Amino acid sequence: MIAFFALLGGLGLAILVDWLLFAPWVRAPKRKSMIKTALLQAGMTSVSPTKFVMICLVCGLVSGLLTLGLTGAWLFALLFFSFGIFAPWAFIRHQASKRRAALQEQWPEVVDHLRSAIRAGLSLPEALGQLATVGPQLLRPQFGDFALDYRATANFSVALDQLGERLADPVADKILTTLRITREVGGTDLGQTLTTLSAFLRDDVRTRGELAARQSWIVSAARLAVAAPWILLLILGTQEAAKDAYMTAGGVIVLGVGVGISIVCYRIMLRLGTLPVEDRVLS
Repeated sequence: MIAFFALLGGLGLAILVDWLLFAPWVRAPKRKSMIKTALLQAGMTSVSPTKFVMICLVCGLVSGLLTLGLTGAWLFALLFFSFGIFAPWAFIRHQASKRRAALQEQWPEVVDHLRSAIRAGLSLPEALGQLATVGPQLLRPQFGDFALDYRATANFSVALDQLGERLADPVADKILTTLRITREVGGTDLGQTLTTLSAFLRDDVRTRGELAARQSWIVSAARLAVAAPWILLLILGTQEAAKDAYMTAGGVIVLGVGVGISIVCYRIMLRLGTLPVEDRVLS
């Protein structure tokens, strides 16, 4: 019995020391996978990360088998198998960039609709839900889902969080954060704030459009410069002499160095020719 009470007292003392000296344990928020984030940014909400990985493997397998049938060289097949695996990833990144550019042109119209609805006396949930019918065509499904979420939960904050996850856009985060703060702390200058935000977004779209038009040739040149040597390699792979030369140890080293140089140079060209992307507030 004495040992039991001693153990109980020691446990209580340990809990007290832990409470005094150490911060309470808080579960870290679960981070979204990079694949899931990229799929959301590309607007592919129906594709799960697992399904996307399977698509990558299938593309790599098909590319490798076609190369093997064309050249008869396992080294070329392995190389183009790797290219095939990363092809879907490059595609969704391209789609995400296109969607981001398209959304940037739509956000000023969204802000104008919100400002008009709020001035007409609608509440914030009603103004956002109304965008499912009068908003830009590209964004109507997301705002329709927001209206359904709000009717199901009657919780504006939860529905707003889910809307931000579906939109996955830094400009949307700014707009939703403004609406959230207004909803929680109140304020009568929301209309003026939205007017200022709309003007800022239009200036940003115009500036980015001019810069993108000037730098688009850099991105196109980077893609052509990376793709051309490997297309030429695939053509040379149909010749027995070229195939035998690359199947040696020296040929493997040349291909490995070529892959490394292509990746590094492509990243540098993209860094020079691509406009920086804003960080998300709600990510």
